[in-house]
Amino acid sequence: MGEAVKDGREEVIQAWYMDDSQEDQRLPHHKDPKEFISLDKLAELGVLSWRLDADHYETDEELKKIRESRGYSYMDFCEVCPEKLQNYEEKVKSFFEEHLHTDEEIRYCVAGSGYFDVRDSNEAWIRVWVKKGGMIVLPAGIYHRFTVDSDNYIKAMRLFVGEPVWTPYNRPHDHLPARKEYVDNFVKKAINASV
Repeated sequence: MGEAVKDGREEVIQAWYMDDSQEDQRLPHHKDPKEFISLDKLAELGVLSWRLDADHYETDEELKKIRESRGYSYMDFCEVCPEKLQNYEEKVKSFFEEHLHTDEEIRYCVAGSGYFDVRDSNEAWIRVWVKKGGMIVLPAGIYHRFTVDSDNYIKAMRLFVGEPVWTPYNRPHDHLPARKEYVDNFVKKAINASV
């Protein structure tokens, strides 16, 4: 019997349904019992993921191919930690406000780790833990939020098509074309597939 092939992305990206606890946002917030979901299930929501070589991101051919194929021409870095981010506690709380963007949000974790929370087609929260070497793309129009985990440190490469667009639209902004397109392309398909 052959052994099941393990998806290498799962070593740097894990996802699970969240509990409803109001405890510290930096905790894992697993349900009891834990309810993990696959990265393929995330892809059905439009969330794409890769495992890359964070120790050699400057020369990583796979990253170069992804950037070229998806048109990611702009890149910078963001470090979220008490020592590097002014008004750290306030900023971490603001990142945790549920919002959407009119463009993709691309984050490649080159050090540390953090949580990206997204909604499934039934509005349940899914926590996506991204660790060093994990890269995710959140589609335009998906409601999401971010927080560091209890280690209080992430260094992420931010990628954009063209000039960076930083504007978060806090929920509700269902009237935006990006949200309507997301609902049509992912939410309605997921609901129809489950019927």
